[in-house]
Amino acid sequence: MNAIDEKVKFHLTLGLDEVGAHFGANAVAVFGTIIPGCDVLLRNAVEALPAKRDSVMIILDTPGGVVEVVERMVAVLRQAHKSVTILVPDRAMSVGTVLALSADRIFMDYFSCLGPIDPQVEKDGKLAPALPSIRQFERLSRKAVEGTLTAAEYALLDNLDAGELDQFEQARELSIELLIEWLPRYKFKDWRRTETRGIEVTAGMREERAKEIADRLSDIEHWRSHERAIDMATLQDEVGLKIDDLAKLPASVNQSIRSYFGMLNEYMREKELPVFVHSKGYF
Repeated sequence: MNAIDEKVKFHLTLGLDEVGAHFGANAVAVFGTIIPGCDVLLRNAVEALPAKRDSVMIILDTPGGVVEVVERMVAVLRQAHKSVTILVPDRAMSVGTVLALSADRIFMDYFSCLGPIDPQVEKDGKLAPALPSIRQFERLSRKAVEGTLTAAEYALLDNLDAGELDQFEQARELSIELLIEWLPRYKFKDWRRTETRGIEVTAGMREERAKEIADRLSDIEHWRSHERAIDMATLQDEVGLKIDDLAKLPASVNQSIRSYFGMLNEYMREKELPVFVHSKGYF
């Protein structure tokens, strides 16, 4: 590592440590596409933490990726920590949303966004979103049943790979199942009474609420686009998620988060790094 990289490492580690100290937690950053190998990087970063604490704070920035990798990443975080807080200074799209919703608390601000739950699978050596292909198949199948399928549409339907479609469907179903499992266990664990009527919240109510959120976020017809940015206000008012506001943190902490985010993004662009996982003991 050259002198410039050492300087960047010093300032990034200092900034990450400052944010973690505010939360009284271990601090880890996960930036980039969530692809196979990210789970290994995260395990290495967590195991390299010099201080073993019950809670961990993740600064997360991702366009999405592979849901099976997210499942392993959550297993790594939960094996080592009782509580997980995720900060989203910019975006956590697609399965990044699934990862964010595995946390006990999520922090965002007016600019931050999550996205529709549209997992990606490998297709022709690239990651492709699952829901557009599923949506197209369902649309063409309905037209076939109705007898309104054109010759061009028949060719499209005939070219859709059944095994590939099943892979897409399985990825979507796994994303939904993980949310239904994780939301009641972690994010809703302290939800004791309803806010309006003060009714005692049961395990069944927590699971039902998780199903509603999973169904809403996976409704591509509603969101229209895999890339749709769902901001904090929409998540709170329309989806019904409780989000903590980054703007309510002390100004010095907020500045540390923004400085860290900007510096790490610039470093990744210069080095052409698709993924970067960082902790105090791992760079």
